[in-house]
Amino acid sequence: MRSCSAPWETGPDSVSAQRPFVRLIGGAYRIGANRQLRLAPMSLVPGQHWCIFGGNGAGKTLLATFMSGRVAGVSQPLFADDFDPLTDICEVSFAEQQRWWRHDDRHDVSEFNASASDAGTTVARLIADNEADPGRLDALLDLLDITSLRGQGIRFLSSGQVRRALLARALYRQPKLLILDNPLESIDRHSARRIRDAIAGWMSASNCTLQLSRRRRDILPGITHMAFMQDLAVTAIGTRAEVIADIPDRVLADHADTGHLPSPCTGHQQHLLRSGETLLSLRGVSAAYGNNLVFSDLYWDMRWGQYVLIDGPNGCGKSTLLGLIDGDNHKAYGQPVWLFGRLRGTGESVWQIKSRFGIVSNELHNRYVKGWRVLDVVVSGFFDSQGLYDDSGASETATARQWLQIMGLEARQREYYHELSFGEQRLALLARAMVKQPSILVLDEASVGLDDYHRDKLLALLESIAEGGRTNIIYVSHDDEPCPGFITQRLRFDKHLAQAPATITVQQRIDGVWQ
Repeated sequence: MRSCSAPWETGPDSVSAQRPFVRLIGGAYRIGANRQLRLAPMSLVPGQHWCIFGGNGAGKTLLATFMSGRVAGVSQPLFADDFDPLTDICEVSFAEQQRWWRHDDRHDVSEFNASASDAGTTVARLIADNEADPGRLDALLDLLDITSLRGQGIRFLSSGQVRRALLARALYRQPKLLILDNPLESIDRHSARRIRDAIAGWMSASNCTLQLSRRRRDILPGITHMAFMQDLAVTAIGTRAEVIADIPDRVLADHADTGHLPSPCTGHQQHLLRSGETLLSLRGVSAAYGNNLVFSDLYWDMRWGQYVLIDGPNGCGKSTLLGLIDGDNHKAYGQPVWLFGRLRGTGESVWQIKSRFGIVSNELHNRYVKGWRVLDVVVSGFFDSQGLYDDSGASETATARQWLQIMGLEARQREYYHELSFGEQRLALLARAMVKQPSILVLDEASVGLDDYHRDKLLALLESIAEGGRTNIIYVSHDDEPCPGFITQRLRFDKHLAQAPATITVQQRIDGVWQ
């Protein structure tokens, strides 16, 4: 480990002379049969705002877990006498989103209500519980531009909207230590600006921040110190300027080799359509939740050989549209939605629809919890199940291993899915979606959780899939990401007012120009 400086020691400036909130003793900690997390001595001092930087699987989340004292059976960090980790630490992360989503799923009573609906945990209740300080609640809702969402249930919000609500929840509690696990991941430009401003206003000489980041551009402006991680080890630690100058241009945890795409698995070949043949056709479709009209009167055709980008800000209705076409949203029934030449609701089963799609989404990511090995998760893609309940044969297993090799995860196939990093889990879900080489691959914010290197590898893989001609792609993104080169059609969502439906523009890419 290269120490750029010794930020855990008392220094001449007033900040480093303060007593640390948290002090972590360095050492090696076993986290699996053949894996160890190697940590450096490190302290979080009031007025210091840290970024733990590293690629997928580097160990950032594990380090944050150690710092917060949530790892059983190992030496715990040393906390200041006036620091209580249960009340003085707040976390904003996808894992926290998962916990709240599961909480609302467990307590869903919609089937017992006359209205057949249950808002669940509203944004206001998430942030302030009993609204003990309504003035501070109102200020935070305004600061993060979620006032219009105050009474909405979090289960009906986009991932980006829930992220802003969770940040408001953390700031409402005024912790001494705020842990931010990739807070700008999958956030549109407007929301990212609001989040940066809120965090900048919170940072002070009396509190401390621990940001986890895998992308250089997401490092918050107020960060003062950094630790760089590779291969489950802290390899550099010091001030922001010292560490960031030595971060390699290509931060990676493994070497993914796309190579040639595997051949379709015997017994799971998809029916190939002719070039130009219609895959999806929406002839004046609308979607609403209660009195909230998401979009209306949408006309859209997707034909074989088209690769579609659906983009727009958080909460504009992109994921709602996907649910109408992939079988997950019942609101498609009774509407003119045609899939592969057949009107939805005319006798096909949900499983017949799902057999033609491969899906990677935050919702699917949220469904997979502890108990499944990585290989089983990937093989389950053949059966469109959350977990492996069907008998799989040698050919399915062999194909799954080939896709894991492409993702750089072959060596992790016997490990449990929940032991992978967030980004590695995302790659495993992509392998799961592709094992049957579906007619349509739907990627809802597919690059979430990926560092810059693996995002580039993902786009290169998608280029290969597009060139292969067996799978068409729907790529969903927010409006702050560049358009992938293989895209030929775009559905652009614009939402000018919070309570107004989105307007959707369909464009074709001809010779690199949108028309």
